[in-house]
Amino acid sequence: MRTVRPKKALGQHFLRDMDIAQRIAGTVDVRADLPILEIGPGTGVLTQFLSQKNRELKVVEIDNESVVYLHENFPALNVIEGDFLQLDLNTLFDGREFVLTGNYPYNISSQIFFKMLDYKELIPCCTGMLQREVAQRICSGPGNKDYGILSVFIQLWYDTEYLFTVNENVFDPPPKVKSGVIRLQRNSRRSLECSEALFRKIVKSTFGMRRKMLRNSLRQVYEKDSPLPADCPYLDKRPEQLSVEDFIKLTLMVEGKA
Repeated sequence: MRTVRPKKALGQHFLRDMDIAQRIAGTVDVRADLPILEIGPGTGVLTQFLSQKNRELKVVEIDNESVVYLHENFPALNVIEGDFLQLDLNTLFDGREFVLTGNYPYNISSQIFFKMLDYKELIPCCTGMLQREVAQRICSGPGNKDYGILSVFIQLWYDTEYLFTVNENVFDPPPKVKSGVIRLQRNSRRSLECSEALFRKIVKSTFGMRRKMLRNSLRQVYEKDSPLPADCPYLDKRPEQLSVEDFIKLTLMVEGKA
């Protein structure tokens, strides 16, 4: 029987625990009305349970060896050979919404979620497994040391849930870190009352100097003198103390709209 060698360059760690795979597959059931796109199916450990859901399923795999394995073992499966980060997601399901899931490659997991944000109107639900550190960062709230740029950008548009932790010994090869399974669901926000470009600039600038108070880290955002009033409640805070809503209010203040 053909086997697939995990490739370090692709960040591959193949899950071997069927119970955990089934639990991850169950995370997509919150949106049972939508088709599913799985990233990085590898040898199909998660795919086998997703394919039992009587829903349209497509998988995208960059590793040619895995693609051959999937065609041989899942002949009815719709396999897209290529790099997820290069795909036009508008064309995958003819413009329809879908659930994104997978045992995400560790080396590009953050990039996957930034791409998800670019297609947020198509992806009302995203679930899956990634390294625990990144999973915790995505789901952390203000005041937590893990709270940062990725937390704010994702929580602007999604409600986040950290579901459970997966130990290293259920993978081949075992990673050096634990993994976490999360679920993201689109929140009720459909637009921003402030400039999203400026919002992103402020979040990146302040977290880029996260130990400094905002009165200092915000200076690189202004073109001239500070447009913020002297009584702005955020100037003596550090970025991890601000909620998503606080960052929106701060952006409005910088724009002179609040």
